[in-house]
Amino acid sequence: MSERLHAAILRLARARGPDKTICPSDAARAVGGDDWRELMDDAREAARDLARRGEVELTQRGEVLDPDGTWRGPIRIRAR
Repeated sequence: MSERLHAAILRLARARGPDKTICPSDAARAVGGDDWRELMDDAREAARDLARRGEVELTQRGEVLDPDGTWRGPIRIRAR
């Protein structure tokens, strides 16, 4: 499942371009269909993994987040 979430995040973020963002729920919906809510924690973890690799940036209120940092609340994902 995590490979599918990684792929969905990259595909969606790259389709939007580096000036726009996606929500982790976009990837969860693409992979999980009607059961997407169950994948939200996995989608956020997949986003952290991709940010650690330098493939995406995680943002919150316009600020870039440390993928290993402690944060709460809604985040956005941007292609690099």
